[in-house]
Amino acid sequence: MAKKSAYDVVILGSGPAGLTAAIYASRAELQPLVVEGGGGDDPTDVPGGQLMLTTEVDNYPGFPKGILGPELMDAMRKQAERFGAEFTYGAVTKADLSQRPFRLQIEDGEITAKTLIVATGARAKWLGLPEELEFRTKIGGVSACATCDGFFYKNKEVLVVGGGDTAMEEATFLTKFASKVTIVHRRDSLRASKIMQEKAKQNPKVDWLWNSVVVKLLGGPGQGFKGVVVKDTVTGAEREVAAGGLFMAIGHEPNTAAFKGQLEMDDSGYLITRDGTTATNVPGVFAAGDVADSRYRQAVTAAGSGCMAAIDAERFLAH
Repeated sequence: MAKKSAYDVVILGSGPAGLTAAIYASRAELQPLVVEGGGGDDPTDVPGGQLMLTTEVDNYPGFPKGILGPELMDAMRKQAERFGAEFTYGAVTKADLSQRPFRLQIEDGEITAKTLIVATGARAKWLGLPEELEFRTKIGGVSACATCDGFFYKNKEVLVVGGGDTAMEEATFLTKFASKVTIVHRRDSLRASKIMQEKAKQNPKVDWLWNSVVVKLLGGPGQGFKGVVVKDTVTGAEREVAAGGLFMAIGHEPNTAAFKGQLEMDDSGYLITRDGTTATNVPGVFAAGDVADSRYRQAVTAAGSGCMAAIDAERFLAH
């Protein structure tokens, strides 16, 4: 529960962006409140963001042997607490950015903020299969980030689900590690740009499963991920396809619903920032991390933008 009702800085989200912003804002003695997120219907919406669902993080600088995602988030949180950041659990259900201070409705009640840092992140779109969460979090073998996890699939045959630019990019990237990459697409044509299609089609390691959808994941505890059952969208026939990994490339959805009509967004719902800063179209509101980044979506870039947002907020308050 929030200790008071009015804050100079409120940070929404407790992933790498939100926690880095909290570290910088608290060191600047701004006494920020971090609204951690979670509490919704989605079991993957947890405090700490997407890294809480990640096992090994091998690409975050400073950890030559890697670090567990939850361990990294716990360390960041403790660092922010050490400098005086306050935390409250829950999510913003309503926001009024039309007046200053901004008014935010959270589970504890209403709070106000002179500045607001939105670091609510984005979630990958998944297939919605019942066993999917288990494979993502406990068993492994299923991912939505080739850049993050591709290294773990050296010399394995993997599948990529999708037909857009992201799928082509992920598949092409994975060929650096995997022995074979099969793109599974529900139609017989791609929506990806021609240049991205050609790049994938010309790669000898890329194969195709047209008119196919994944309907079941194979494997389990003690045996890992074994492959999938795919269904032909034309004939309805089902068959098993063995694989060592499965990558989802069907898009991401930024967590910006509470700000529709108030903060400027692109067509996909990502917040738009200005002039190389984290400033949004509303003075005093800043965006950091994946909620404003559809391109990189990395823990280290999120953390960097969290630092920027805290500095931007500090300067806004000072002037």
